[in-house]
Amino acid sequence: MKIRKLFFTVAAMGLIFASCEKSADQLSPDDINLADDDAVADVIFDDIFVTADNALSLLDGFEKSYDGSKSGEVTIVADSCPMVSVTFIEGTGKIITVDYGEGCTGFYGQTRSGKIIITVDGRRRIEGSSHTVTFDNYFFNGIGVEGTRVSTNEGVNDNQNVVFSFSLTGGRLLFPDGKTAEREFYREREWVAGYDTFNPWDDEVFVTGTASGISISGEIFESSIVTPLHRKRICPFPVSGIIEFTRGQQEPFTLDYGSGECDEYATVQRGDESREIILKKRHRLLRLKAE
Repeated sequence: MKIRKLFFTVAAMGLIFASCEKSADQLSPDDINLADDDAVADVIFDDIFVTADNALSLLDGFEKSYDGSKSGEVTIVADSCPMVSVTFIEGTGKIITVDYGEGCTGFYGQTRSGKIIITVDGRRRIEGSSHTVTFDNYFFNGIGVEGTRVSTNEGVNDNQNVVFSFSLTGGRLLFPDGKTAEREFYREREWVAGYDTFNPWDDEVFVTGTASGISISGEIFESSIVTPLHRKRICPFPVSGIIEFTRGQQEPFTLDYGSGECDEYATVQRGDESREIILKKRHRLLRLKAE
C-alpha cells in the first residue's frame, strides 16, 4: 500500500512539472502585448526617421539655391502639412524645425502635432555627417514622444550599400491615461534600394540592432533583431525580419514580420506555440478607447 501511495505521489508530481514546463513554453497575454507595443513603437520611431530624412533631403536641395546667410522657411512636399524652418548657424551646422502645429493628418491617416527638431552637422550624403533629433511637445497618433535620437552616415559597407547608424537614448512614450513606456536602442540601416534617387517611395533598407526598455506594465525587456527587418517605404510595416524578446526569467519569444508580403500581419512565437497578430499604427489602448 505504501508503495502504491508513493507511486501516485511521484506520478502527480510528474504531471505538475509537465504542466509547469508546458506553461513556460506558452505565449501569455503579456507576450502578445509586448510584441504589439514594440511594433507600434517601431512605427513611431521609423516615422521620425523618415521625417528627418525627408527634411535633410529637402535641405540638400534648398542649399543649392540659397546662400545660407540667413534662416528661411519652406514646406515639405512629402507629406501634407508641416512647416519646416531652417536656421543656419556658424560653420556647417544647421537646425531644422519640423512644425506640425496643433495637429495635422498625413499619409496612412497618421496624426502628428508639435515639433521635431533636427540639429545637423554636415550634409546627409557625406560619410561621417550626423544629425540629432529632439522633440518639443511632439505627439504621434495621440502618443507623446520624448528622447534624443542620433544618426550618423557610416559610409559604404562591404555590399557597397550606404549604412546609417541611429541610436535612441532617454526614449519615452506617454499615453493619455498617464501610462508610459521607456525604450532605448542602437540600430543600423543599410540602404539596399532608392538611396541615389529623388523618389522617396522606392527606398528599401535592412535594419539590424538591439533595444531595451520598460513596458507599459512595468516589465524590463530586451530585444534583438535576429533576422534583418526589410523595410520598404511604400509599406507601412516591415515586409520581413524577426525580432527576439527576452523578458524576466521566461524563455525568449519572437515577432516574425513574414516573408516579403506588404501586409499588416505578423506572428508571435515561443517554442511550438505561435499566434498571428494584426499590426496597427495606433496603440491598442487608444484603439480600445476609440471603439
